[in-house]
Amino acid sequence: MTSFGHVTLIGIGLINGSLAKALRARGGVETITACARRPETRERALELGLCDFAVEDPAQAVEGADIVVLGTPPLAMGAVAERMAPGLYPRTIITDVGSMKARIVADVAPHLPDPARFVPGHPVAGTEHSGPDAAFETLFVNRRCVLTPLETADADAVETIRAMWEFTGSSVDLMTPEHHDKVLAITSHLPHLIAYTIVGTVDDLEEQAQTEVFKYAAGGFTDFTRIAGSDPTMWRDVLLGNREAVLEMLGRFSEDLAALQRAIRWGEGDKLFDLFTRTREIRRGVIAAGQSYIRQQDDPLADRP
Repeated sequence: MTSFGHVTLIGIGLINGSLAKALRARGGVETITACARRPETRERALELGLCDFAVEDPAQAVEGADIVVLGTPPLAMGAVAERMAPGLYPRTIITDVGSMKARIVADVAPHLPDPARFVPGHPVAGTEHSGPDAAFETLFVNRRCVLTPLETADADAVETIRAMWEFTGSSVDLMTPEHHDKVLAITSHLPHLIAYTIVGTVDDLEEQAQTEVFKYAAGGFTDFTRIAGSDPTMWRDVLLGNREAVLEMLGRFSEDLAALQRAIRWGEGDKLFDLFTRTREIRRGVIAAGQSYIRQQDDPLADRP
């Protein structure tokens, strides 16, 4: 039976909480220590059985850990790494679950006693819910996880983190931090930004129109804007931390949107039809490639395709 020994989770929300559940359910861990700033979060993590110990101090939390998983808001990871560094053992492997990678590498690696033992990661899974109560065991099943090890990374450390995510049911890919950030800017970060913007536009409507939107919100509006219910702290950090890639993709999207606006204004139905036909086929290709979020049959919180 595979065991990853003593795992410390810095931050115990949806992702790290689900990792704890997946490892426990499959017998893949001996001890789990959770680290959280708020006492109510620590208490709840213990109540839910997500960990054996829950502490506030990062340096205390990582003592004796074989693997440390950073799951705080992305822009807080550098400060957390600095605080936990005195408690790290020389052979401890550090990874993270952040949605951006280049900024996290730059913020975290300088504080570690051995940066070669740092294997940045991003499980591409989630829901709009947050906190330890949102965690569930099958979150990572049939999902992608991207690892972005540095050129100097310890090969054994990379294989250990790869094995951990495969153990939870994920399919693991490796790429550079920069390539990851560009890919995720268009597949995840921009869609979240657009969803937040659409909901904000509704909020700016006059009261009567807003009431009617809420009344008839179904189908496309409800499905697409669901992700606007995601954690605002995390998404603020992601968009600021990956600003260059997000701005590049936002610029491309703005140009495409302007072209679509012109086609509607001038009644160019052929252009609209051609665009919708092409993008419909692209969408089908995305589903066939297994890149979409697949709703897990046994869990109502999993993302829809």
